[in-house]
Amino acid sequence: MNAVEIEEAISALAEQPFDAQEFPFAFLEAFGAKKTTIKRLRDGATNKSDLGGVLQTSNIHIKASDKGAVTDTLRALKESPATARAKAKFVLATDGKTLEAEDLNSGETVACEYKDFPDHFGFFLPLAGISTVKQIRESAFDIKATGRLNRLYVELLKNNPEWGVAERRHDMNHFMARLIFCFFAEDTDIFNGNDLFTATIDQMSAKDSSNTHEVISELFRAMDTQIEDRKRSKLPRWADVFPYVNGGLFSGSTEVPRFSRIARSYLLHIGNLDWQKINPDIFGSMIQAVADDEERGALGMHYTSVPNILKVLNPLFLDDLRDALEEAGDNARKLLNLRNRIAKIRVFDPACGSGNFLVIAYKQMREIEAEINRRRGEADRRTDIPLTNFRGIEFRDFPAEIARLALIIAEYQCDVTYRGQKEAMAEFLPLDAMNWITCGNAMEVDWESICPPTGGDVKFTSDDLFHAPLDRAQIDFKNAGGETYLCGNPPYLGGKSQSSVQKKELSKVFFGEKKIGELDYVSGWFLKAARYISKYSSSAAFVSTNSVNQGSQVHQLWPHIFGLGVEIFFAHKDLVWRNNASNVAAVICSVIGLKVRNHEKKHLFYDGIVREVGIIGPYLVPGNETIVYQSLAPISEMQPIITGNSPYDGGYLLLSNDERQALLAQHPMAERLVQKIFGSKNYLNGDERYCLWISDDDLPFAKGIPEVSERIEAVRKFRLEGGQVAQGLANKPHQFRYTHKARKHLIIAPRVSSERRLYIPFGLLSKDVIVSDSAQAIYDGDLWNLAIILSLLHMSWVRAVAGRLTTRIRYSSALCYNTFPVPKLTEKNKADLTRCAEDILLAREAHFPETVADLYDPEKMPEDLRAAHDRNDEVLERIYIGRRFRNDTERLEKLFEMYTKMTSAKERKA
Repeated sequence: MNAVEIEEAISALAEQPFDAQEFPFAFLEAFGAKKTTIKRLRDGATNKSDLGGVLQTSNIHIKASDKGAVTDTLRALKESPATARAKAKFVLATDGKTLEAEDLNSGETVACEYKDFPDHFGFFLPLAGISTVKQIRESAFDIKATGRLNRLYVELLKNNPEWGVAERRHDMNHFMARLIFCFFAEDTDIFNGNDLFTATIDQMSAKDSSNTHEVISELFRAMDTQIEDRKRSKLPRWADVFPYVNGGLFSGSTEVPRFSRIARSYLLHIGNLDWQKINPDIFGSMIQAVADDEERGALGMHYTSVPNILKVLNPLFLDDLRDALEEAGDNARKLLNLRNRIAKIRVFDPACGSGNFLVIAYKQMREIEAEINRRRGEADRRTDIPLTNFRGIEFRDFPAEIARLALIIAEYQCDVTYRGQKEAMAEFLPLDAMNWITCGNAMEVDWESICPPTGGDVKFTSDDLFHAPLDRAQIDFKNAGGETYLCGNPPYLGGKSQSSVQKKELSKVFFGEKKIGELDYVSGWFLKAARYISKYSSSAAFVSTNSVNQGSQVHQLWPHIFGLGVEIFFAHKDLVWRNNASNVAAVICSVIGLKVRNHEKKHLFYDGIVREVGIIGPYLVPGNETIVYQSLAPISEMQPIITGNSPYDGGYLLLSNDERQALLAQHPMAERLVQKIFGSKNYLNGDERYCLWISDDDLPFAKGIPEVSERIEAVRKFRLEGGQVAQGLANKPHQFRYTHKARKHLIIAPRVSSERRLYIPFGLLSKDVIVSDSAQAIYDGDLWNLAIILSLLHMSWVRAVAGRLTTRIRYSSALCYNTFPVPKLTEKNKADLTRCAEDILLAREAHFPETVADLYDPEKMPEDLRAAHDRNDEVLERIYIGRRFRNDTERLEKLFEMYTKMTSAKERKA
């Protein structure tokens, strides 16, 4: 269940007559508990309560109390031994009149009237497996409003299918934007009278909904009619009391979809919500899923939290404004200069969605301006910050409309906060008929035409989202000549996830380069931003998938950016970025700030610590801007590593353990044809797999075994039907594409490994083992090689330069192994490292039959294995600098320094 569905279920529960016996089960069901879970709790099979309540292990202890005994019951639940044994997260008591609950981990509590407990549903979202943040817990209204609007939207499309086709979807979305404005306006005294919009529809439309659309259409017409034109327009009296809104919001067609009884009921229920509580910071992002069929499953979860947005905006420019405010103190002249500076700042989000970055930037700037006004004794002064300085591009029209609406609401709420309700209302209407959110493709639109960094006029002309006349130029900037800041959270799409159209768009941004490789779609925003700021000395900061700072994408993207004279001036590294839905996987992201190269200190944020550095490199490592390029051979004296053997066999040369046993039971002599084979996954997990490994000399013998002969023939047919490479192998169907085999032993290197592990568990295998192409191998490599790649030092390098498969590390010989800088090793160094590798292998053997994956689980890693690795790290790091490194940052600084020197020396020799 998503948050909207939970809120609706909880609201329905609160409206029903209180049933003390049923309440605990209904409560759990509202938070998504399965019917089988409820049944087992009812039967007592899993109910561990010792107080006659309902106790779900690792979740909650609930009890319906006697009248007036809620507080005492809650205390008893909290002190219950059963609560502790079951590791309950929450306790809850209610008598049907009041309700009290406590989060036993944080100590936070809820105490409210029973009928009001749905307003606190966010408090209990962990019961549904949803990790909450402060914003969602404090935004019960936004969740509720989103859910109600979604039900109305779906019901209207059901009764007006023609409004759901592509040609009419904009009309439907525009209609919803109008409704949202009206709901907000009637609850904030923008419209005269309480609930004027909702009450008028309730009174003037028939209960069978037959004329509901006509009533709403007349109200929209009234709000698009200036007061002096009212008599000529012949508006009905009940519509004439509505103000002239303008702003293009109600201009154009006043056509309204037809309403069913249910839709009319939904609309009235939505209108009866308290829209003063709307939070434009997140409401817009939540509601954009309403109009998106594919995203509706995560309804109420589509937003970026304010703290995460501030990780972009604070270091981009807000921190600087706050520092200037502190420096100004009470100096009237300095405060005036700062206010004038703020009034000229332009904020541009070229992937603005529903505008949350723009809204937060606006509200933060208004807060700083209000403090300036307070210090200057001008607290009631009208704001000098124009909304039109907050520009955006959004591909979809509904979020673009909501973005503009969210900014309008934010402006009104700020006016109320800093100047008072009366002043806010006096200046709110009519709205300006201006369009500062452009609906278009940011990859193709000229950003300078949307947000020119200099001058006041805007050259770009497009359809006004709110139906302003098309012959009107887009609104010019006020207060021209200030700073411009680009920001946002552009879309992430890996190379394999992009459509052919998106690949062409990305290629075009890179000046038509066809070899854009694995570049993420977000890289287009970075390059366009770099061109923009290199031309106008502005700054930019985007949230990005970590991939643009890892693997081959680094040398595909960052030379373009650095070549423009642009550098990274701040970065947040390795942020866990997720929606709050339980079924949405976390994405490891970065926040990267760009500006024209200068000599100022840069700021690198990592693990809650900020570090001042001289340079931030493309891997978000301090020290230099070195880019690691793929190498086909080790740059140091490490022994060669190669990819394992590619079967190209359709699976016919591979055997499960059961298939191997069946073959050998019939033909024991076939044992010489069967070898154990390891790829990354089965090596890590200890799964047994086998393959047919047939030499040319053994081919006649192999063909004499019917089961083997059939497999060989099946491989031949498979290869003949394949591509050019496969067809070239059809003349040797008894063998893999490659036939690498060790003479003594081999070191296996998994190509994919969990990012959670402290070390990738490279291993030593016997000479009779085959390595498949899902892994790599050092054939007959000395054990000191194993010691080096099993080190924290090597892992630091890998984590910095390796690519990722989702969040897992993708180990590459060309990027991770061959590029790893190793100093010249003495024979003693090699002997010491060999002993370290042996100790690690012996520690693993001591825990047989545990798998390698189990041994390297960071929460389960045995102490003797940790100690062996620690000794290995000690020995290796002393070879590098004579002592242990203090942290990964110091390790990487040394490694990049060595890499630069070693590759430069090779280039000079070449």
